[in-house]
Amino acid sequence: MAEDNRFFPHRAPIDSYGNGGFRFGGMSHQGSILILGDGMHAWTATRFADVTVADFAMVLEAQKRPYSFILGTGTAAPAPSRPLIAAFDKAGIGLQIMTTGAAVRTYNILLGENRDIWAGLIAVDTVR
Repeated sequence: MAEDNRFFPHRAPIDSYGNGGFRFGGMSHQGSILILGDGMHAWTATRFADVTVADFAMVLEAQKRPYSFILGTGTAAPAPSRPLIAAFDKAGIGLQIMTTGAAVRTYNILLGENRDIWAGLIAVDTVR
């Protein structure tokens, strides 16, 4: 599951999430998102169980990588696979796994502190 070609050219606070998407930057986005250094990208991930290392190629292969990456896994926070942990370790990026709700709140706080935070957020149906 790689990202598709929809792109918002800035990192913006997430105003709300739920109903299968996110609100940010004065717009609504249906589906999951990858937040990278250059902005917010649509991401085809729908379930954490289906996510693989390949889903994070844009993160792991970036010339300028974040110190830490937040992964919002939906409504539950399962343990990541060993290959996923190993890939982030090899790239020198800390991987923080949490529910999507916790990931949105953490991302917003760190973005508000002007930190270079990147994230992958799997959309949920819960309204927030």
